[in-house]
Amino acid sequence: MKKVLVISSSPRRGGNSDILCDEFVRGAKESGSDVEKIFLKDKKIGYCTGCGVCNKTGVCVQKDDMAEILGKMVAADVIVLATPVYFYSMCGQLKTMIDRTVPRYTEMKNKEFYFIVTAADTEVGNMRRTIESLRGFTEDCLDGAVEKGVIYGVGAWNVGEIKGTAAMEQAYNCGRNV
Repeated sequence: MKKVLVISSSPRRGGNSDILCDEFVRGAKESGSDVEKIFLKDKKIGYCTGCGVCNKTGVCVQKDDMAEILGKMVAADVIVLATPVYFYSMCGQLKTMIDRTVPRYTEMKNKEFYFIVTAADTEVGNMRRTIESLRGFTEDCLDGAVEKGVIYGVGAWNVGEIKGTAAMEQAYNCGRNV
């Protein structure tokens, strides 16, 4: 049984990327995986200050929810990073979390990753910058990271518009296949 960690960075509970996270979770639970979803908006995560202390100690000087999230990321076999795409990049909540992985990112080895991106834009190709940023973190920084799937929820501007799209089935199926 795989440990699956779904990280929803939507600023809106029930937003389009969050809805796709729930579909992924549903599929992963049905497959028998141990699944946890973190909704970043519920967490207190400060910006990285670039102080460099964690490079020596492996511990961030900030006392917030990031240490708990890092522990869960290290323990997971599969990590789902989900973001709405604003102005062709990941949202600030996800970028802030990624920046704060420095204390323990070298412990995140041999993880499987799925990316969920949603946007009002209807062209999947226009999401390439966002995906490349996520790949920069996973492929270039994490030893043995394997990208298992990308779920593109395009053409969804208003909350709930993702429902009934092919992305819903894709998110569910990716969860089932972890």
